This record gives sequence, C-alpha cells and structure tokens, in this order.
Amino acid sequence: MQLQTNFDIPFHPCPIDHSSSVMTIGSCFSTVIGQKLKERKFKVLDNPFGTLFNPLSLLQLIDIALGEPNFPEALFLEHDARHLHYSCHSSISGNTKDELKSFLEAQCRVTKEMLSTASLLVITFGTANVYEHRSSGMIVSNCHKQPAKEFKKKTLSVDEIKKAFSRTHHRLKEMNPDLNIVLTVSPVRHTKDGIPENQLSKSILRVACDELVNVHENLCYFPSYEIMMDELRDYRFYKDDLIHPSTQAEVYIWEKFSHSYLSPAARKQAENIMDIKKALAHRPFNPSSAAHQKFLQNLLRKMEQMPAEFDFTKEIKQVNDQLLSF
Repeated sequence: MQLQTNFDIPFHPCPIDHSSSVMTIGSCFSTVIGQKLKERKFKVLDNPFGTLFNPLSLLQLIDIALGEPNFPEALFLEHDARHLHYSCHSSISGNTKDELKSFLEAQCRVTKEMLSTASLLVITFGTANVYEHRSSGMIVSNCHKQPAKEFKKKTLSVDEIKKAFSRTHHRLKEMNPDLNIVLTVSPVRHTKDGIPENQLSKSILRVACDELVNVHENLCYFPSYEIMMDELRDYRFYKDDLIHPSTQAEVYIWEKFSHSYLSPAARKQAENIMDIKKALAHRPFNPSSAAHQKFLQNLLRKMEQMPAEFDFTKEIKQVNDQLLSF
C-alpha cells in the first residue's frame, strides 16, 4: 500500500563536498539547511542579516554587501532601547546606532568574502507579501513591531521579483562565475496573511523561480515547498503552531536536499560526523563504569582518525576531560 505521493529530485551536476563553501540566505528554512550543513562540518555562512522573508529585501542586502555597505539612513530606528534597521531581522541590533552600523558593515564584508569564493548559494523565498515604509517609500524586511499605520502592505509581482533577482544575479556572476545558486520556496505557511493570500503568495514565488531558472545559468530549483505539501501532506508533520515544519519534516527535507546537492563521498563523511555527534550526546547509566570508559576511548580514537580537514579539537577535549575525571 502506498501512503505517500513521492517524486524524484534530480542530482545536481555540481554537488558540493567538504572543500566547498556555502551561503544560505532567506526565510528560516535557509537556517535549517545552513545548520544541518554546519553540524556536518561544512563551511557555511548562514543568514548573516537574520531571517529574511521577502525576495526584494534579501536581494537588496546582497547588493549592498557586494557594493558599498550603505544602509538607508531613513530605515534606522530605536525600539526598546535597541537600535535596529528595517532591512534586517530584529536579531540584528546594537546598543547604539554606530554600533549597529559597524556590525552591519562587518556582516557585509563577511558576506562579500563568502560570495566571492562560495560554491553554492541557497536562497529561500518566504513570501511575496511586503510592507512599504510610508515615510521613506522603501520596502522593509521587518516591521520591528512598529505601528501598522507606518506601513503599506502590497504583493510583489512575478516581474518585480525577476527584475530584482536578475540584477543581483548579474553582479554575483561577475564576481564569482563558478557560483551555483539554488532557489527554493519556504515550506513555512504565512497564515497570518490568510490562507488564500498565503497560497497566492507562494504561487507568485514559485512562478518567479521557474521563470528565473529557465533564463539563467548555474541556477536551479529545490522543491522544499512541494515536498511539504505533497510528500508530507499531514498536520503531524507540523509543529504545534501548524505553521512550521516539525523536526521530523525538517530531517526528511534535509535528506532530500543532501541526496541532490552533496557528493556521495561528502554524504558518507557527513554520516560519519553525525555518528560521532550522536555518540558525544550519549548519556550513560553509569559514567564511571569500565564499559563507558572503553566507549569514550573508542570514540576518541574515531575522532582522531578523522581527516585533518575536520576540526574535532573541542570534541576531543570534551572526551579527554571526561576520561581524566575518572
């Protein structure tokens, strides 16, 4: 009996390995992919400006990072004794405006450096619904809990998204011709906009992605939204808020991603690394037993035998400290 509607995802012609550098940017699904890669000791820059939901804001931040790090003065604000910028997530803040500016400039330098050498850029579009800051006329990434009257809501068109992406894509390819880019639509449901509105938004994003993939080289689409909607077609695959994919769903989508974008050798090494991490998280019934000491010595040997490119310094110290405590 078949209980799922499954579909195949092509293997990427330029898969990554542990020598590759990866940047993820966009909605919280980008962070899920970024963190999964980090756990497996890939070189990753994950959402340097915090979680970003709409395409225009994230593309604008890439443009700023690639050029002069000039953030619009009109979009700085102070809220709850913290300085913020409407272009970034609320996790990006400073005690003073100058402190925030310095941090943003540093993030731009890190972002530009990563994009100049990266093998893969993963971009996740979350919503086509955006908010325009009335006094400046600019699209914001986050309203930072400011009064609704200060913003005007609108829905981006496919052409607006395509125009913004094509401009940014051109700059990226000029700087790093070997960069491969993955577009995906976030599986997170933006139900606060309304269910019909969320479906319209996701549809606009999906059409934009399809049209962009058809005209740009080194660009492909990963169907994270479709996996959630069709292969994981049940509320048991959502968290309690019925909006975000559950941990089980995240793992399922990650496995699909890893089989498409990681080389077979990289997948094998990633499995070995996760085996070590699971062993490190093991909590013994009797920590002082001879059996557990032998377990730790075997784990230590396994980490020491891993290729030098994987830094297990902290983990090795953690196990040595446990052995010395007996």
